[in-house]
Amino acid sequence: MTIQNRLSLLFTFLTASILLVFAVIIYATSEKNRENTFYRTLHKEALTKANLFFKAKIDTKTLQAIYTNNRSIINEVEVAIYDDHYNLLYHDDANIDVVKENTKMLNSVLKKKEIRFYLDKWQAIGMRYEHDGKNYIIMAAAYDLNGYHKTYIAKRNILIVFLSSIIFIYIMGRIFSRKALSPMTNIVANVKEISATNLDLRVQLPKNKDEIAELATTFNQMLDRLEKSFDAQKDFVSNISHELRTPLTAMLTELQLSAGNLRSNDEYRKSIDNAINDAQKLVRLSNSLLDLAKANYDQTEIVQKEIRLDEVLLDARNDVLHNQPEFKVNLIFEKEIEDDDFISVKGNEYLLKVAFMNLIENGCKFSEAKESTIAITYFKDKTIIRFQDNGIGIAPDDLPNIFTPFFRGDNKGFANGNGIGLSLTQKIIALHNGTISVVSEPNEGSTFTVELPHV
Repeated sequence: MTIQNRLSLLFTFLTASILLVFAVIIYATSEKNRENTFYRTLHKEALTKANLFFKAKIDTKTLQAIYTNNRSIINEVEVAIYDDHYNLLYHDDANIDVVKENTKMLNSVLKKKEIRFYLDKWQAIGMRYEHDGKNYIIMAAAYDLNGYHKTYIAKRNILIVFLSSIIFIYIMGRIFSRKALSPMTNIVANVKEISATNLDLRVQLPKNKDEIAELATTFNQMLDRLEKSFDAQKDFVSNISHELRTPLTAMLTELQLSAGNLRSNDEYRKSIDNAINDAQKLVRLSNSLLDLAKANYDQTEIVQKEIRLDEVLLDARNDVLHNQPEFKVNLIFEKEIEDDDFISVKGNEYLLKVAFMNLIENGCKFSEAKESTIAITYFKDKTIIRFQDNGIGIAPDDLPNIFTPFFRGDNKGFANGNGIGLSLTQKIIALHNGTISVVSEPNEGSTFTVELPHV
């Protein structure tokens, strides 16, 4: 069931429920008023006939004749009069006798002075009447034909109005819900036109600043992120294809030349060395891509535990020096470690070591002295690590793009690389809720500052 139908039915149900409550209250109040009014009429008629019998001294036959004549044209009240010994003194028509009084009923009238009750749909009243110091019992009963007729008409009119109101309310509910949800319908129509080939399309924003407009804005923001993600994916595939093709082509060419011509041992050795270098580039690229994939995982999917940053830095320094013995890496602690918590973070040891190794290798690669300095300090809430070098620096135009995957600046001719390291490092630091920034001047060196919050 659509939201429009649900809203229409819900609106109709709630309104119909309210109308039904009011209708029941009105009908019940009307019926109660009819009942009380007719009881007052019975009381008045009974009292009038008692006065005619006791005070006006009108004989029984005359009163009965009046009753019989009136009964043929109107719904006359039937009256019976008893003394306090329950002897019948007068009855309009003993043959009909609707009430059929008994001792218990008459005794109740004497005790309570007045009683009211129903006989099927006939209303009856009993009252104590005093005359010349004696107590008498007056019983009266009648069928409220006119009152019941009015009640029936009122009930019929209420039912007609109620059913008509439900139909009208449902129609109006459909109209208003359609109008209220028309912006949502427009959004659905816009969304159906959007696919992977036209992610530049956006949902039209409604004029009213309501929840639907907020939904449309949020959806457009999601499309912005998806479009950027798709563009990044295209760029990634394009760049990785280029990075893989270059060493593979060089390796294939070298091997084909070696296989096609007879060469000396030194030439074969040189060709093998070149092929090994190209293969090593492929290995480094593959490892970088695997690390990049790990850094792109959801944070909840990566195992994290409490680790000491100084130990991770020492391991990263040792691994770099093992792979590149010609590098020189200095590690400086600017403060004495007073508390292990000040040098500890919650994170993934492997990923952090990869990030630190990338920063150390970059500092050494782009420095003529192949030297990098690591300075570490800590505060109560975070640890700050600076990776400094005195190398060729980074051009100002390249600084905004150095963390973009596969981007290589004007200094790419100084050292080999694939443009993944800094992008990978930034993702790893962000994964640990940290930040990384860089300050660099051409020909003066660069300083990368990493800030990581404590556990």
